[in-house]
Amino acid sequence: MDDNGVDITTGGPDTELDARLSKELDAFNLAATAGHEQSEFTVRITDADGALVAGLSGWSWGDRAGIEMTWVREDSRRGGWGGKLLAAAEEEARRRGCRSILVSSFTFQAPAFYARHGYEETARVPGFPAGHEDVYFLKRL
Repeated sequence: MDDNGVDITTGGPDTELDARLSKELDAFNLAATAGHEQSEFTVRITDADGALVAGLSGWSWGDRAGIEMTWVREDSRRGGWGGKLLAAAEEEARRRGCRSILVSSFTFQAPAFYARHGYEETARVPGFPAGHEDVYFLKRL
């Protein structure tokens, strides 16, 4: 405790704190950007057995969309599934009235993939994580 009776703690994962922060920041952001709805979306590709082949999670906020996570099962990579995920996400973003879509990818992940699909590099953070870079992309829809 400090002189004002305030307790500052650090620790590991805290789902309760994460939920509270998300709720508080969403309320603040909504008040600051009245009329610009925030909403999440997903794209799922499954095989004939119902097993996940590929998936994408993203969001829209006003006239912008973003991709949070993209994944394709290892035995299905190079089969065009990643491009199908992007196309479906971009179509959903357009349906929601978005004019562009954002994504970041570490250099050991898939920056060339996004560039091949028309995403333009807008920023790069060197040394994150150590020995790599975090690359940010934007695509106008």
